[in-house]
Amino acid sequence: MSRPTMEDVARRAGVSRALVSLVMRGSPKVSEQRRAAVLRAAAELGYSPHAMARSLASRTSTVLGVLVSDLHNAFFAEVVDGLDEAASAEGFELIINTGGRSAPRERRAVASLLSFRPAGLALLGPVVPASAIAAAAEQGPVVLVSRSSRLSAVDTVNDDGQTGCGLAVDHLVSLGHTRIVHLDGGGGSQSGTRRRGYLAAMRRHGLPPVVVPSEYTDAAGARAVRELLASGPPPTAIVAANDLNAIGAISALEDAGLRVPEDVSVVGYDNTSLAALRHISLTTVDQPRMEMGRLAGQALLERVRGQRTTPVRHLLEPKLVVRATTAAPSPSTVLDTTGDPA
Repeated sequence: MSRPTMEDVARRAGVSRALVSLVMRGSPKVSEQRRAAVLRAAAELGYSPHAMARSLASRTSTVLGVLVSDLHNAFFAEVVDGLDEAASAEGFELIINTGGRSAPRERRAVASLLSFRPAGLALLGPVVPASAIAAAAEQGPVVLVSRSSRLSAVDTVNDDGQTGCGLAVDHLVSLGHTRIVHLDGGGGSQSGTRRRGYLAAMRRHGLPPVVVPSEYTDAAGARAVRELLASGPPPTAIVAANDLNAIGAISALEDAGLRVPEDVSVVGYDNTSLAALRHISLTTVDQPRMEMGRLAGQALLERVRGQRTTPVRHLLEPKLVVRATTAAPSPSTVLDTTGDPA
């Protein structure tokens, strides 16, 4: 069946198309009797105004474009929840696209979002170069989540990843671990910040750092652990790039006959809904995902309304959430920091 049109509503209500348009725009120039007739006809036909057409006609948009780095990562879904909450409270809707953690695909996704003429863009964990972000900001307000920027036209919302990874290392050291490996996030957004946090914490504790290249996916976490185990004795603890990476690492450890946390402790990052599942129960660093989304939405809408022209840089404090994947190292696995049995 074809979608009912404004003309269909006008015929059902016995009024002109122009009057239906006035009602749909909320014009005060329409009598309550005619407004009621139009709304009744629209309800009977199942008509709803086309958001894009309405934006083009009024030259104002109530749509926000959202780029999600990775649809497989629950972190972004929870950020979008917060963003949607802030947007819908002010009468705005979201259009969502993804770049699949690929810079070329993200460029195309941003171009596609801009073709809808949104009021602004929220880019969640983008990996495109700063020049692409600057180009997008020339066309309207932009806010970044989990990505830093020095551009005055761009707002940012991040957690303090350096502190977060430091919390993970401190926790493991407090349990007695000395051989702590970091699986990093490769070219992913904020991976460098988390890596620096790990390195600084290991230096602070006088421990030798070991960084294993990886990515923000479960497959990459599993692959990194297989390579790590093939290169020598396993570490007693792993600080993973994010929760997905940690879950992949745990899977590979268990496939190799190692127990978590009895043989190897694992810490994730993000505290997504996956981490709290009972059969995973992952110790992880918590980012306030919903709050990050809400702050991003508020920042974007402030720009849209012209309430602010100076950038905001939200930096939220992470917290460690201790669950079942970390414990003291077993005596049989403890080595000194030179790699010799203690």
